[in-house]
Amino acid sequence: MAELKLSESRDLTRIERIGAHSHIRGLGLDTSLEPRDVSEGMVGQTQARKAAGVILQMIKDGKIAGRAILLAGQPGTGKTAIAMGMAKSLGLETPFSMLSASEIFSLEMSKTEALMQAFRKSIGVRIKEETEVIEGEVVEIQIDRPAASVAASKTGKMTLKTTDMETVYDLGTKMIEALGKEKVQSGDVIAIDKASGKITKLGRSFSRSRDYDAMGPQTKFVQCPDGELQKRKEVVHCVTLHEIDVINSRTQGFLALFTGDTGEIRAEVREQIDTKVAEWREEGKAEIVPGVLFIDEVHMLDIECFSFLNRALENEMAPILVVATNRGITAIRGTNYKSPHGIPIDLLDRLLIITTQPYSADEIRKILDIRSQEEDVEMSEDAKQLLTKIGHETSLRYAIHLITAAALNCQKRKGKVVEVQDITRVYNLFLDVRRSTQYLMEYQKEYMFNEASMVDGREDDDDTMHD
Repeated sequence: MAELKLSESRDLTRIERIGAHSHIRGLGLDTSLEPRDVSEGMVGQTQARKAAGVILQMIKDGKIAGRAILLAGQPGTGKTAIAMGMAKSLGLETPFSMLSASEIFSLEMSKTEALMQAFRKSIGVRIKEETEVIEGEVVEIQIDRPAASVAASKTGKMTLKTTDMETVYDLGTKMIEALGKEKVQSGDVIAIDKASGKITKLGRSFSRSRDYDAMGPQTKFVQCPDGELQKRKEVVHCVTLHEIDVINSRTQGFLALFTGDTGEIRAEVREQIDTKVAEWREEGKAEIVPGVLFIDEVHMLDIECFSFLNRALENEMAPILVVATNRGITAIRGTNYKSPHGIPIDLLDRLLIITTQPYSADEIRKILDIRSQEEDVEMSEDAKQLLTKIGHETSLRYAIHLITAAALNCQKRKGKVVEVQDITRVYNLFLDVRRSTQYLMEYQKEYMFNEASMVDGREDDDDTMHD
């Protein structure tokens, strides 16, 4: 008899992507909006975080909309981190859209349409509707399974109760399948939507808490519902204006949401939707939730986009616009004029400006500690001090990049903790901007199309012409 070979079982390693800002959990503020030194992944930048916290509180209270905030500061001073902290602090209910300014120019639609879609993605609509539900504790489920030879559908009965009443319901095939899918058994408290037939398991009844000796950690106990079995409940759906636009813009609009192929949406469609949403607001059926649109590297937008933003911010359906830039006085794209941050003066006048300061050596050390923990890298005290010094003299981003590289070097020499020798090795292997520039200056004649060779070429041409 052939011997059965069992396939070897291997432990699958869960792959987790660690991003540049995956350690950010919020803005790190206390209840009185005072910034803590190190909290929720945020370090330093106390003034900027406090200002962002004030804006955040106004957004939550619904007091501001159609306003714009500029995060301005040197590269590597935590501008995007503050925006990410705002997004995490807002929660899932408030829409938060994020895009880089250069994305606008690479989409298959006009620049203003891309900006308009980004604006509409950042405005939420909370739609309220009343539905009839049957809510109660399952007393008993009886399912009659016909013989295999008989091609008959399954039928059954389910007994539901509240503290006041008890009723028996007849079950059809679809309902039996839905109950099986949700693994509903006697003692569970369930809610059935009458319109759609959707079953939601709310938990186990407290009266059945002693049925089993052991329970899983995910088991939730709830009280048996009181009153009538049939109730009218208010259900709230949260959607964005852009999702409503896409669904109404074409026949297969719902599928376009998943494929991402939304295309350009006509202004008439948007006007009709705005009118309808305004009607719902007056009737109390809907509520507008102004969200946040974050545009990074805003100096990459051109004069047309800036003009559009000026006009769009005046619209009553406008979100809070947060933009970030690391440029000083530079040319406005699409013109020959120079302006602070590369933004026209009239738009700058509308912005509340939050500035970020360079990090001190102590703050760099704290950030490197957080990043080492996030990337699961153990490092000796001496190695951390050296990395802090490198970060202070070169840049914080360069020091963060060296963490994983040093960990890999440590792994290669079969070490457990990253030491000074690992940091030194990767520091020599990978150059920072300053050392790379210095190397270029020394050896630029060896490179193609360098300035020195172009100057020499021009001098040779001049000599030939004189001859």
